[in-house]
Amino acid sequence: MRYILIGLATTALATILSAQNGLAQTAENEISEARLNEKDKKPRAKKADEDVFVLGRINVYGDRQIGGTSGQAVSQSVVSAEDIRGQNRNTLDDALRTVPGVESSNFGGQRNERMVYIRGFDRWQAPLSIDGVRIYLPADNRLDYGRFLTPDLAEIQIHKGYVSVLDGPGGMGGAINLVTRKPTRELEGEVRAGFDLGNTGDMAGYTLSGSVGTKQEMFYLQASGAIRDSDGWFLSRNYEPSYFGGTPTQESGKRDFSDVNDWRGNVKFGFTPNETDEYVISYTRQEGSKGAPYNVRQALGSQQNWKWPEWDIASTSFNSHTQVGDDSYVKTKVYYNTFDNLLAMYDDSTFTSQAGSGENSYYNDYAYGFSMEGGTELIPMNTLKAALHFRKDVHRRWNHRNPGAAGTPDISPLQRRIEDTWSIAAENTFHATDTIDLVGGVSYDWYDTKRAENFDGSTLGEYPLFSNHALNWQTAAIWRPNAETEFHASISSRTRFPNLFERYSTRFNTNLPNPDLGPERATNYEIGGTGAILDGRARIGGAIFYSDVGDAIQSVRIATPPGETGQFSQFQNIGKATYYGFEVSGEWDVLPELTLGGNYTYLKSKYEDPGRPDLKPVGRPEHVAYLYAHWTPVEALTVTPSIELSSHRWSTNNRELAFFRVPGFGLANINAEYRFNEQTSFTAGVRNI
Repeated sequence: MRYILIGLATTALATILSAQNGLAQTAENEISEARLNEKDKKPRAKKADEDVFVLGRINVYGDRQIGGTSGQAVSQSVVSAEDIRGQNRNTLDDALRTVPGVESSNFGGQRNERMVYIRGFDRWQAPLSIDGVRIYLPADNRLDYGRFLTPDLAEIQIHKGYVSVLDGPGGMGGAINLVTRKPTRELEGEVRAGFDLGNTGDMAGYTLSGSVGTKQEMFYLQASGAIRDSDGWFLSRNYEPSYFGGTPTQESGKRDFSDVNDWRGNVKFGFTPNETDEYVISYTRQEGSKGAPYNVRQALGSQQNWKWPEWDIASTSFNSHTQVGDDSYVKTKVYYNTFDNLLAMYDDSTFTSQAGSGENSYYNDYAYGFSMEGGTELIPMNTLKAALHFRKDVHRRWNHRNPGAAGTPDISPLQRRIEDTWSIAAENTFHATDTIDLVGGVSYDWYDTKRAENFDGSTLGEYPLFSNHALNWQTAAIWRPNAETEFHASISSRTRFPNLFERYSTRFNTNLPNPDLGPERATNYEIGGTGAILDGRARIGGAIFYSDVGDAIQSVRIATPPGETGQFSQFQNIGKATYYGFEVSGEWDVLPELTLGGNYTYLKSKYEDPGRPDLKPVGRPEHVAYLYAHWTPVEALTVTPSIELSSHRWSTNNRELAFFRVPGFGLANINAEYRFNEQTSFTAGVRNI
């Protein structure tokens, strides 16, 4: 895929703000002005926290202030708004490609889903949140990371291996949190626009984002949003179509059915009665639609003709932080989430009729819950925190078979599956010295299935209902000898409960449900650190990690049940997985005008399944590297080339019956940004040169 990105950014309300000497420099999407040091014109790697919605963060790295965190962070990476726009990373999966220990891929099969792996752990094992509220799809949690836009975010937090038990259940192998922005001036705003050209010069899509806000003495109000509309991406000019019966599945040029349309908006109102307390109501909504490209090496008639006209998420939340004296605090969070999804299945590749074998599958899910967290420093050397989490997930589904066919509509009855999840946790940090912290945490999680309805084509019944529980623990030692140096060692043992799909799905009558499926557990070990060298002109970091996953949930082949035909499978706690390796990163200010940086990750993945000795670690390459440079030849111009490298990885078919070795690749990219003035800049770039 090769394409050109061009954009224009301008700060809205510029005249008003300049007159008031309070021009807001809210920076955060693919196209923005470079932050330059006035002395040496060096691009700034990170921006100040002032426009970050701090209550939306999960555990914050290195913060020892009471009430400033939701638990200690041990191994964390942050993608700032400046990083996002400097590399034109408009979707979450693309932005995470720059992070050590994280790999993005399009392994989503016929569902056309973008995937992310954190040190080998997938979307089921590393939760995703927006402003600390988990985004969880009750049916199967098959998150598509390509649906989450980044241009209007303040930052992306990525936790690897060690995720504080205070953040709630599910942080078995990592966590991702999208943090929105909040205003910093009495009146501020911006608008940014960009468009993509394919390698043929044709228009491929556009991105538009903006924000407006006000910050007053006792309150603030913020509205932001982003839109991305793409007609699809382009194949290499060297692509050669495969023919079946004289007909190619995919012609040259634009990739068929790779079109996407996404938008997201966020509105928040914050009440700040004093310097320490904050009470915020926030609403986020995103809507998306997408196609599903065919496998280019299969005939059209043997593939699914699928589209997703709806892939919509909304979240309403209340966040609060109340200081209790000088040494204690209470934080609360209450939320209500919805997920509406429509999978439209058509008769053939023309996508004109569903009257034959077509079908519409509807999801209308919702969830609500709360969390309470409190912390105190009863003695100066010790910080004790505790948290309580509750969440109710409700999955509602129905199917409309053969829409458009004559006669009475064939609509299945509404099927509901309901589940409650609880977690109670405590974390203690002993400040052994001014530079050494010793951390210990423990949590007890449990779920209770309230309803699991199933429609077999004629009767609405219910599967057996089960509950399960798990104990989690973790410990870490952190040494910060100075403001720029940190070393840590940690052990974290966390579990993940199976989702409804793993326990109850029949996978189009090819899978036998397993309602009593147990949780899987990962024990993560890590040693790492960060620091500055060469008189602060270079920054380095790294970690060695080892993760042992027991009772791993695997889909295994089983004997065909009586009365059925074909091959059957079932999810069971039969597997064992091991992920180990290391990651290194660094950045060097070679000259005042030139900064070089990059990171490298080595990941070894091993699976053990008694019934499947040929099982492969799908989507997890052993070697991944990202290299970049920031060059400022003149004050107004910043040039940012980058290279992405990946070794081979394994892929599989939709039933995991065969595995395929996908070769490694390298991508060369370049962006150039010119600042006309403090309010306006122009960016042009080429991806996959």
